[in-house]
Amino acid sequence: MPIIFKKTPLLTDAILHYCPGCTHGIIQRLVAETIQEMGIADRVIGVASVGCGTMIYEYIDCDFVQAAHGRAPAVATGVKRSRSDAVVFTYQGDGDLAAIGTAETIHAAARGENITVIFVNNAIYGMTGGQMAPTTMPGQITQTSPNGRDIGTTGFPVRVCELLATIDGVSYIERVSVDSAKNVHVAKKAIQRAFRRQIVCGGFSLVEVLSTCPTNWGMEPIQALEWLRDKMIRYYPLGVYKDKISSDEG
Repeated sequence: MPIIFKKTPLLTDAILHYCPGCTHGIIQRLVAETIQEMGIADRVIGVASVGCGTMIYEYIDCDFVQAAHGRAPAVATGVKRSRSDAVVFTYQGDGDLAAIGTAETIHAAARGENITVIFVNNAIYGMTGGQMAPTTMPGQITQTSPNGRDIGTTGFPVRVCELLATIDGVSYIERVSVDSAKNVHVAKKAIQRAFRRQIVCGGFSLVEVLSTCPTNWGMEPIQALEWLRDKMIRYYPLGVYKDKISSDEG
């Protein structure tokens, strides 16, 4: 039987630790494929932060640095400034990037640091048991909001793409999803564009990927994908939020 699909050589044979139905694995495959296809594996340095995606360094065969919780953009800044020839990216969840790491994210963007951020938004704290996150939507039930998020007491969710798009140092911002084959294809194109922007033009780039968390959402995998489509994409619309260069870089 002919092989019509196989994993990129950049993915290791390590067994993923993610829960059934979690889409972290899809996102990390897209990152690995992008690095492989662009031929930049020997100059890529990833920065892993704290959260469900922290073990990305076990799954993608390139150099990594481990950052403390929320500090990945600061660590990436140091790596890029000391190794300007490297292609530097961070891999962060919503609690990491938009809560404890808010300052690092905003100020790295404001400085126009030439790094790429892959931001996974599943609207909840996954690794620590399902608490309400900065991206938890109004009315969404979590372990710490059993009656649904009340914006009267906890405020509104943080829309990261919309926020960062207002900052002058940002070069490219896009929000994508991996809930369908079509959207996975779009997500890969966005990740490719973000890496290319760093290499060719410079500036801060971020791709936000809407992702599922079936375990902490209390759903079956297929139900979680449907919930992402019906609820999350409505609240977090997909698309390009900032692109300083309107045409593709080649």
